[in-house]
Amino acid sequence: MAKAPLPSLRRLCLALPRVTERLSHGEPSWFVQDKKSFVMYANHHHDDRLAFWCAAPRDAQETLVAADPARFFVPPYVGHRGWLGVYLDVPVDGRLIAELVRDAYREVAPERLRAELDGPKRKPRRTRAKGSPSLPARRR
Repeated sequence: MAKAPLPSLRRLCLALPRVTERLSHGEPSWFVQDKKSFVMYANHHHDDRLAFWCAAPRDAQETLVAADPARFFVPPYVGHRGWLGVYLDVPVDGRLIAELVRDAYREVAPERLRAELDGPKRKPRRTRAKGSPSLPARRR
């Protein structure tokens, strides 16, 4: 992520289906369908650290905070709901940040938008092993 992480974070969030941005509690925040927040930028919010808070899959907060407390934390106000805090004033992996943002989106987006994010699903091709008899033709 860049030295000024807000533009990169904004780009990641706004690339997702039906996401809007607006200020919430004085900080840039991103919402699915302008309703449910999934990421909030935290520019020295209640401390002297630069970070963002995001919705997280079950057990992700506990696992990541325990594994690397220099990078992850339990954010105030939303931490009890499983949200994850991610420090941006330490070296960060842009791929990991992108993955966390997508996971946050999946936590709050309705099924229809999650499906849009995944793209069209293809039916698996029916194959047969070499030398096996052909499948009978389907009757209509």
